[in-house]
Amino acid sequence: QVQLVESGGGLVQPGGSLRLSCVSSGDIVTIINMAWYRQAPGKQRELVAAAISGGRMDYADAVKGRFTISRDTATETLYLQMNSLRPEDTAVYICQARARLRAYWGQGTQVTVSS
Repeated sequence: QVQLVESGGGLVQPGGSLRLSCVSSGDIVTIINMAWYRQAPGKQRELVAAAISGGRMDYADAVKGRFTISRDTATETLYLQMNSLRPEDTAVYICQARARLRAYWGQGTQVTVSS
């Protein structure tokens, strides 16, 4: 089992920045890939960015050039640096860790972009 705890969310003005963290615990040696998802009210959960085994990073088109994902593979801590935030980035941001047989999810951290 893997447990994931996100932090770093909050209220920020448009154009501002936030840095999210996801701390892993438990059987972290089983983690292969990690990712950030987000879910806005009334919308489906969507992939924001992924840190793939081997060092590849993938981004949703909506956040390319503004968000940066990074991963400390020694501790399996995942980060998301979010710059130039927009109101449409408002959502609950959720960390995912994928092992060979299943995926694990955190509880999420709320990000609200509003003036």
